[in-house]
Amino acid sequence: MADGRERIELIRNRVVLKEFGVQNVHTTDFPGNYPGYDDTWDQRRFEQNFRIDIVRLEDDTLEFDMIGINAAIANAFRRILLAEVPTMAVEKAFIYNNTSIVQDEILAHRLGLIPIKADPRLFEYRSTGDEEGTEIDTLQFHLKVKCTKNPKALKDSSDPEELYLNHKVYSKHLKWVPIGNQADLFGQVEIRPVHDDILIAQLRPGQEIDVVVHCVKGIAKDHAKFSPVATASYRLLPEITLLSPIEGELAEKLKQCFSPGVIEIEMVNVSVESTGILPPEVLVSEALKVLITKCRRFLNELDTVQMD
Repeated sequence: MADGRERIELIRNRVVLKEFGVQNVHTTDFPGNYPGYDDTWDQRRFEQNFRIDIVRLEDDTLEFDMIGINAAIANAFRRILLAEVPTMAVEKAFIYNNTSIVQDEILAHRLGLIPIKADPRLFEYRSTGDEEGTEIDTLQFHLKVKCTKNPKALKDSSDPEELYLNHKVYSKHLKWVPIGNQADLFGQVEIRPVHDDILIAQLRPGQEIDVVVHCVKGIAKDHAKFSPVATASYRLLPEITLLSPIEGELAEKLKQCFSPGVIEIEMVNVSVESTGILPPEVLVSEALKVLITKCRRFLNELDTVQMD
């Protein structure tokens, strides 16, 4: 009975990679599917077994282990991060002047994909049919850049960085224009594009871009521009069990099958230092002979005891 319970426990808690496929990938939504295994929801048991271990936490990256939870729940978190956590993004672009080679539609599309550093929790969703917006649901940015010749450029120069002024339009040129009382509400909050160096367009002398954009609150399920993450993924915590010892060249081949650090080869070293009477390799050989003799003597003693 104990062996059967352990086997069921393994099925419920391990996804097994076999030679011809992956086993135990299914889950259950109802208790009692596995005889002898209690699948009923128990909040106390869940709280005792569940934990989150932070593996890596940087400015824009978080890696963590979720232990004691079903893979379906982890995948639900992933999908919610990708599509249902709201952000602020450009919804409308009012183009007053665009003499660049970038078409108006492409310019509006590029502006829409610029991530905006604004806490969406401070705003409401814009009402359907509202074209103008208010201070509680809309952020307004103004982009106005005109390219001119650089009067200080050398005559024989061919570098656009020296010849022209404002010939590259970056996200840093988007300037926040407070609506209503936003200056008072968000005066201490830094509202701007997340990155200043996103290239929007390139200009030449005489060309100009003059655009006003409205940012609203939304989710990526409606449009990808609202996605708050560059990527969100999960993987099962691996547990590698070797069914037999692997040595020599096979061990090296096995190590190369995995990412660095997953498989390590343990070198078992025996050091022999001779005093000079016999070479160390001869000493090892002689020691093995003595061990063999001891084993044979022991086996003979066992046979003698059994005969008596």
